[in-house]
Amino acid sequence: MSVKISVFQSLVFLFYRFILRRYRNPKPKYQKCPFSLLESDLSRDTLIFNLERALLKSDSLFPYFMLVAFEAGGVIRSFILFILYPLISFMMSHEMGVKVMVMVSFFGVKKDCFRAGGAVLPKHFLEDVGLEMFKVLRKGGKRIVVSYDLPQVMIEGFLRDYLKVEVVVGREMKVVGGYYLGIMEDKTKHDLVFDELVRKERLNTGRVFGITSYNTSLQRYLFSQFCQEIYFVKRSDKRSWQTLPKNQYPKPLIFHDGRLAIRPTLMNTLALFMWGPFAVLAAAARLFVSLCIPYSLSIPILCFSGCRLTVEIDDVSSQRLTSSKRKGCLFACNHRTLLDPLYVGFSLKEKNIKTVTYSLSRVSEILAPIKTVRLTRDRVSDGQAMKKLLTEGDLVVCPEGTTCREPHLLRFSPLFAEISDVIVPVAVTSPATFFYGTTASGLKAFDPLFFLMDPYPTYTVQFLDPVPGVTSHDPDGKLKFEVANHVQSAIGKALDYECTNLTRKDKYLILAGNNGVVKKN
Repeated sequence: MSVKISVFQSLVFLFYRFILRRYRNPKPKYQKCPFSLLESDLSRDTLIFNLERALLKSDSLFPYFMLVAFEAGGVIRSFILFILYPLISFMMSHEMGVKVMVMVSFFGVKKDCFRAGGAVLPKHFLEDVGLEMFKVLRKGGKRIVVSYDLPQVMIEGFLRDYLKVEVVVGREMKVVGGYYLGIMEDKTKHDLVFDELVRKERLNTGRVFGITSYNTSLQRYLFSQFCQEIYFVKRSDKRSWQTLPKNQYPKPLIFHDGRLAIRPTLMNTLALFMWGPFAVLAAAARLFVSLCIPYSLSIPILCFSGCRLTVEIDDVSSQRLTSSKRKGCLFACNHRTLLDPLYVGFSLKEKNIKTVTYSLSRVSEILAPIKTVRLTRDRVSDGQAMKKLLTEGDLVVCPEGTTCREPHLLRFSPLFAEISDVIVPVAVTSPATFFYGTTASGLKAFDPLFFLMDPYPTYTVQFLDPVPGVTSHDPDGKLKFEVANHVQSAIGKALDYECTNLTRKDKYLILAGNNGVVKKN
């Protein structure tokens, strides 16, 4: 929220705050427990929340700045922040500590390329929201959330898109030449924006309630200028809050980006940097084994190195897969990482398996231990290419067209349903511990390495009962969609995942601002 403020406006604002409102506004009523608001009808009222002090369970802002430093600035920047944090915690005031973390995290980051606020941070913010205060937030007719410590670019996407907050007031960042300076705008400008927005809301709605913390005297004073009643949250109360369950998110969290799967608290970050050197060596060794050693030997070696693979095969699939007369088989699986086809091959103990992909980095294509064929997005030529590959042996396809980290399935493209008369659905899961082996806006060439850098890279592969394909005449063109939806439903039921109509394009528009075409790198 960018606002240009003149010296005259600042003087008017100060005069209004300290002189006029001192006599016009009645003294607010202070309350101890905000949960009493749950019993009131607030549909015509405005609620003003302090984000850090009254909505999030954790008092530490370090994890969020660490995410920005790591995802937007890289490993060196995040390590500098980690080294400086003890100094920030014990030798600086809270305000100065926030300024240092902002400087380290944002300095030199290109504004147009910064997507962590909408693609990375919402997941971690949502996992820190207190259920009790979320219920209070949802009661308000209008909701204003203000932050005095976090920049607007870090919180706006999370609050507007996922918590459905109408007004977000954070600190603006100074920009020069399209790059962040790592300095936030003066608090006077922040307070003026806050003042104008709240006065507007007071004209449009009924009462104004403020929810903040005992420990913030300045914020308490500012809240007292606008609110008829102010409710305070204690640190001891926050310890007993429950985490907001995923099924109560106002908007489901289906897509998110970033490499870090772990919440980077101080101790988790310490463990991350201690594991880092070993992670690189482990990933290199695992990659060498999978590329250069036969399956009969590589599987036990990979298991010894920490890799985990669980295979489940239904009875009908087992009979078909073990048949000596079996020809090329089409496997349709959901998409978790780029290694899905490889782990299907591991499960079958077959190295001559093939796969197709819509977009794959040149490095990943060269390093792939199985044959990969790039599709052209032309239905006729892609169908012919897949049929040819199927005559040469088993073929693995991922009809979703892109990966999804959450327990949701994207829409299945029906092209695979026309390729073979028998299709074997395959349900795969791959939970992440430290790192995600997928990215929407980063370098896809590193996806397999990040997956293999986890202490225990884990896969579960489940072969389901085969379903008939559509190789005969389909005059209406509807049968292929029915088969695709049936395969999606079968995999969703096996994994207890929710089926959606979202596509690859939806994902990349949300996370990367493009249509998902990957450059050859």
